[in-house]
Amino acid sequence: MKYIVVLPAAGSGKRMKAGHNKLFLTLRGKPILIHTLDVFEQDLDCIGIWLAVKPEERVIIQEMLKQYNVTKVKGMPAGGVERQHSVYACVKEASNEAELILVHDAARPFIEPTVIKQLTQKAYETGAAIAGVKAKDTMKRVHNHIIEETVDREQLWIIQTPQAFHTSILTNAQHQADQDGFLGTDESMLVERLNIDVHVVESTYDNVKMTTQEDLLIGEAILQKRQQEEN
Repeated sequence: MKYIVVLPAAGSGKRMKAGHNKLFLTLRGKPILIHTLDVFEQDLDCIGIWLAVKPEERVIIQEMLKQYNVTKVKGMPAGGVERQHSVYACVKEASNEAELILVHDAARPFIEPTVIKQLTQKAYETGAAIAGVKAKDTMKRVHNHIIEETVDREQLWIIQTPQAFHTSILTNAQHQADQDGFLGTDESMLVERLNIDVHVVESTYDNVKMTTQEDLLIGEAILQKRQQEEN
């Protein structure tokens, strides 16, 4: 199922305490951003990548793409104040390129190609599908550090990216949110506002987002595990 993918890449990395864009930090000598892009570069169904970037980092990223021979990036519009605005900037540029569009966190380099394939198939069939994993821990609703209730974790999923949609659905959802001044936490939330069912495809727990220094250690361990599995 052919698709395009949008990656917001204009974050500041405050929680990583990197002092610069966390996507430029390396795992096994290669930038996190390139690890993520490589997944889509190698997927024959991906026909184009759009990156939302900080204007002052555009040249750095262009050089990075050349160095690592990433060829599918078709556009790099300026990112907005919020992630949602960055995604919308890419969607407006790319909306006529394919029937399916994915949005993926550039700091999630360990998404499995099999999950992408399942996502795109489900999104093609239904209009909207997102990646997630079942909650493993006991979940409690807390107010002022006092437990109000224990939530049934069987109904709870930890949502990840990619999130996949018919391009027309995501475009409409982004436009409506922009008109309403609504700020969501992910693209699914915008689509849900249109009363469209969003399906969940089970992902893997390896698909972690590189957010803190501890995540970098997890990332190195995942790469080591994958290398051992290949040998």
